[in-house]
Amino acid sequence: MDANELELLIREGETLTSEFKQSFSPKIDEDIVAFSNSRGGKILLGVRDDRTVCGFELTNDIRGRILSLARNCKPIIDVSVYRVENVTVIFVPEGQDKPYSCSNGYYRRLDGATQKMSREELRLVFAQGEAEIYESKTASGATLSSISETKLSRFLKEAKIDASTSETDSLLTSFSMMKGKYVNNAGVMFFAKEPLALIPQCQSSMIAFKDTEGTIIYDRIDVKDDLLEQFVQAIFFLKKHLNLISTIKGVKRIDEYEIPIEALREAVANAIVHRDYTVRGTDLMIRVFPDRVEMANPARLAPGLKASDLERVSIRHNEIIADMFSRLDIIERAGTGIRKMRRLMVRAGLPEPEITIGIFYRIAFARQVIKEPKHAKKTRMKTRGITRVKTRVKILELLKENPKMSIPELAEETGLTGKGIEWNLAKLKQEGVITRVGPDRGGRWKVTKP
Repeated sequence: MDANELELLIREGETLTSEFKQSFSPKIDEDIVAFSNSRGGKILLGVRDDRTVCGFELTNDIRGRILSLARNCKPIIDVSVYRVENVTVIFVPEGQDKPYSCSNGYYRRLDGATQKMSREELRLVFAQGEAEIYESKTASGATLSSISETKLSRFLKEAKIDASTSETDSLLTSFSMMKGKYVNNAGVMFFAKEPLALIPQCQSSMIAFKDTEGTIIYDRIDVKDDLLEQFVQAIFFLKKHLNLISTIKGVKRIDEYEIPIEALREAVANAIVHRDYTVRGTDLMIRVFPDRVEMANPARLAPGLKASDLERVSIRHNEIIADMFSRLDIIERAGTGIRKMRRLMVRAGLPEPEITIGIFYRIAFARQVIKEPKHAKKTRMKTRGITRVKTRVKILELLKENPKMSIPELAEETGLTGKGIEWNLAKLKQEGVITRVGPDRGGRWKVTKP
């Protein structure tokens, strides 16, 4: 690592693969174990949490203590300790014999924080195995030329990272998205010009139904773009099809969606983060029904994992994707997404979301039942009846003036659709108000009743 790389690392802030420490502490073995159990990373001594550099002197004694702590981990962790400018860097490789532990237990890296693993989380890590994760594999044919500078620039701006696209190579490496000259699958799904050309399953579908059975579609969007765009379009689609409810509190009017948007944001982000992208021919599915909103995606979950486990543990299959979303403050860094969704739904007076686990992970949110005031239906029916009478009077007046008016002409004069004119003419004929004289073509209408 040189001075430029160090500067870029500090500008990015703490992430899945970087941790800042103002000074040395014997508890640093917890961070060493956490990085070994995750994707590896670097611990920077002499950098505060707010990214300011205070400097740290690396003495032989400190170096020896760091190496001793790493050797006392089980299994032994081979770390590198060196100095760049006035910052001490501890490089921790990703472990090949996971899980690793120190004297205080087992730790892992969750986005930008080191967390101790509970007994249940440890069991799930063992059960999951250590096959290479799809997001870390290099995408066939994906190089720096495949990357969109526009998408990368957008991410840097929204994540508040002070860097430019001229540093693309270094940025993708620090994001854990480069292997040599090639971009891995996570990099493709975030920043490729055409992600779908390289990863066909990198897409989402969003459908709104008129009926609760899901047989009548009235709106659909298929998003075949990067993961961030899929997230943005999903939230836009949900807002478009959910009711906005206004309540008066004091002298203020408060507009809120019938399902808390924050709960839906968390659910969409979780679906993207936890999705199993190895399953071809699938997509993230978001379905809006009159009574509920459902999301489903293929998910690779540890054997024996139950829906009730998800609130207590956080095992992220796609750690790189999770880290990128956490940089945007889209998901909870502490892995409390399920609890947050439940809390928001209960606060809104709605049932907790229903979660089912199988080949697909599904979560369903109940929509609010908006009760119509008793007088509203009568008013609506009365208004509809008055409008219908006025429309018929208008049609009769037009036919008296010109008995040969066609359906398109009547539609243009009244503002109705062609089918609306046909329906009204049929009703008027049935009631004996009008009759047809002559053939359909070339004939005319006769008004028999005033």
